[in-house]
Amino acid sequence: MGNRRVLNMSTLWLFLALAASGCGSQFESETPSVPTGTVQVKLQEVASGLAFPLYLTAPPGDPRLFVVEKGGAIRVIKSGALLPTPFLDLTGKVSTGGEQGLLGLAFDPAYATTGRFIVHYTDPAGDTRVSAFHVSTDPDRADPTSESVILTADQPFSNHNGGQIVFGPDGYFYLALGDGGSEGDPRGTGQDLGDLLGSILRISLAGSSGYTIPPDNPFVAVSGARPEVWSYGLRNPWRFSFDRLTGDLYIGDVGQSRLEEIDVAPAAEGGGRGSNFGWNLMEGTSCYAGASCDTTGLALPVLEYDHTQGCAVTGGYVYRGSAIPALQGQYFYADYCSGFVRSLRMSGGAVIEHADWPTLRPGGSVPSFGEDAAGELYILSADGRVLKIIPG
Repeated sequence: MGNRRVLNMSTLWLFLALAASGCGSQFESETPSVPTGTVQVKLQEVASGLAFPLYLTAPPGDPRLFVVEKGGAIRVIKSGALLPTPFLDLTGKVSTGGEQGLLGLAFDPAYATTGRFIVHYTDPAGDTRVSAFHVSTDPDRADPTSESVILTADQPFSNHNGGQIVFGPDGYFYLALGDGGSEGDPRGTGQDLGDLLGSILRISLAGSSGYTIPPDNPFVAVSGARPEVWSYGLRNPWRFSFDRLTGDLYIGDVGQSRLEEIDVAPAAEGGGRGSNFGWNLMEGTSCYAGASCDTTGLALPVLEYDHTQGCAVTGGYVYRGSAIPALQGQYFYADYCSGFVRSLRMSGGAVIEHADWPTLRPGGSVPSFGEDAAGELYILSADGRVLKIIPG
């Protein structure tokens, strides 16, 4: 634990520096242009002492919480206590420079039967690896020898790795990859359908190993395109999620030097199938490389904010829990650097409500949200805390 804490602090400063690059002004201490939420809510500390927690999730129907640490461990919160022994520790197999690390975790929808879960991490060479593991005979411990590699991708730089992995409402497996890093997408991967980077991928894990391509993926029959690609034109989708009620896809895509954005792809319109979210033609709703550009066919963000307010968006979830009925349908997101927590509500393809939640600010950087099996939401703080959103 002590070694992981040293790793936590050293990588935290580098992560902050990389995320904040290009921000030329101070963040607003208050956000008067965004109304304050009217529902009484607050944060309840569930656990502390974690080493840079980056994600939280749970298997279907399971009361435990599984927390991903950047350095390579998955920790378990059980009956309100953080277990001392990790569920899985990949520390020796994970690179942690810059924005690298253990970035994502997803449980098989039939986890109670299969015991299978998927992780997304950067290997010692800094490249993306997505692998399946299985639980051991101890339900609080995984079998570290059970790794089966599903997908790999070369990463030219240490930033913009994406990291989110989820089983979608259709049962297929979705994973996000950033544009490969550096600045401005120097390799043009965001608009390159022949490259996995800068995209959300959709694959089938129905077999015993590896993956297959769903036949209705949008670019299966397109010459030169990677059939895994579901959506593209993304810079660094730092957390995407599906509304567990509607199936709508929400993406927090980190901007370059000016704008952070939230993208929404309604399930009724394909849930992002074939969508081009614009990078690097666009940054938010603005042309990136010049005063004008062709926006024909692009899926532009439903919301953006500039770098006077923050510097790196953290995507979250639409609240579908039962503890706070008044929050139903609100999508929560945050900014990593300024630490604000906000929400929006969609109707008819447009944002109809936008709110700031001062009582949900953890007082530090927000690397991720989390959702438990019941749909209740959590905020992770880079200082090692797990905080639950509860009635105030």
